[in-house]
Amino acid sequence: MTPKILVVPVAFNEKFKLGNVIDRFLKSRMCPQADYLIVDDGSDDGTTEMIASCSDRGVMSVKHPQRRGVGAGIRTGIGYAVTHGYDIIVIMAGNDKDNPEEIPQLLEPIIRGNYDLVQGSRYLGKIGSGGQMPFYRKFATRLHPWVFSLFTGRNLTDTTNGFRAIRLGIFKDERINLNQDWLDTYELEPYILWKVITLGYKFKEVFVTKIYPPKNLGGYTKMIPILSWWSILKPLFYLRLGIKK
Repeated sequence: MTPKILVVPVAFNEKFKLGNVIDRFLKSRMCPQADYLIVDDGSDDGTTEMIASCSDRGVMSVKHPQRRGVGAGIRTGIGYAVTHGYDIIVIMAGNDKDNPEEIPQLLEPIIRGNYDLVQGSRYLGKIGSGGQMPFYRKFATRLHPWVFSLFTGRNLTDTTNGFRAIRLGIFKDERINLNQDWLDTYELEPYILWKVITLGYKFKEVFVTKIYPPKNLGGYTKMIPILSWWSILKPLFYLRLGIKK
């Protein structure tokens, strides 16, 4: 039986990049069976209207009335997928960093190998796959998997990469509680990854590219140095120390 797949980019004020994200996905022949849902996290720059103009191309969307954070956006996408009977969700960037042609690389281990979460990694046995990444981002994206690996005893290479596929059945596990306010921003993604690994679900990394678009197209990230870094690090400490569940 062919699994029902939903691809979900989360976007906030990405009118300069999201159009290309949509075009690249719709032109891709690598995943024709997947549906496409954009979670608009309260955009106010024209992104919402641009998404609406693509509705006749099969693009679905859900909008938060105000900005809540990428974690809340992913939670909305997961909730939609579960409610509408999808089997697998693919999370990808709404700012054109991810290549939709690589979606099958994330799906194949779940469909063929019964894995539960497949994490994209720009550092898995390849060189130069991160595009023009600023130095501080290189440092942060190397530090996080080192800490994650130290705390879990599992060797990981790219734990901050948001390009991943998840078998939705894992969210029936009551030990995975996405509905916590502290997971609204960058905390949700490492939280899910931590739970999958520490609860013994089947997990693997696969190589993907990660390209940073030119800064003149609205910047390459909305992460704020120090503050956002703590958002992606604190779930590891909270969960390791038993402060959060």
